[in-house]
Amino acid sequence: MSGIFLYLGAVLLNAGSLFFQVFFVVMYSDLEADFINPIDLCNKLNVYIRPEAGLQLFTSLLLLINFKWFSFLINLPMILFNVRYIFLDWPQYKLDATEIFRTLNKYKKQSFIKLGFYFFLFFYYLYCMIMAIVESEK
Repeated sequence: MSGIFLYLGAVLLNAGSLFFQVFFVVMYSDLEADFINPIDLCNKLNVYIRPEAGLQLFTSLLLLINFKWFSFLINLPMILFNVRYIFLDWPQYKLDATEIFRTLNKYKKQSFIKLGFYFFLFFYYLYCMIMAIVESEK
């Protein structure tokens, strides 16, 4: 029964990460279309960079604590990316309003890759939750 709730929690936490990435992509598109100025964009997005990484790390730790090794290994590349991005590039992980137009393509590409990764994880966790439900009914 714990596998059902574990993967249900993973689905919900991953849905939060999906929401963050969709928000990032929409905001980058708004900047390209000149619907928002760079200062407002950076002020809005910088607040959500660390919580998005925190959601990913928390989900991965839940999987690790419950000995779901394969699910944890699937999450490991994103954990390593977030650790490198936030902690090793310490002052540069925040978006800079003066540099945003020069680096916008990089950030958009990064957000689309994360969005695809979170979509994959969402359906993987959903599959694992359904399999846990089926196994618990036997």
